[in-house]
Amino acid sequence: MTAQTDTTGPVTTVYKVSGMSCGHCEGAVSGEISELSGVSSVTAVASTGEVTVVSATPLDDEAVRAAVDEAGFELAGKA
Repeated sequence: MTAQTDTTGPVTTVYKVSGMSCGHCEGAVSGEISELSGVSSVTAVASTGEVTVVSATPLDDEAVRAAVDEAGFELAGKA
């Protein structure tokens, strides 16, 4: 497979979220981020603090930060 040069299709972004410690935390973060426009999939893993988001277009980092904040956690940045 060649390097990604095609800008059409889903975008996968991995974020680091601090404070998640259990499945409930994963669900809270996933639920808030999944409400953002264009998001098709969210997978949060408390043990690594990583949240993988698949969206139609790149997401606004501040929108993701606000969603994570609403869930009660802190966005540490992109992984």
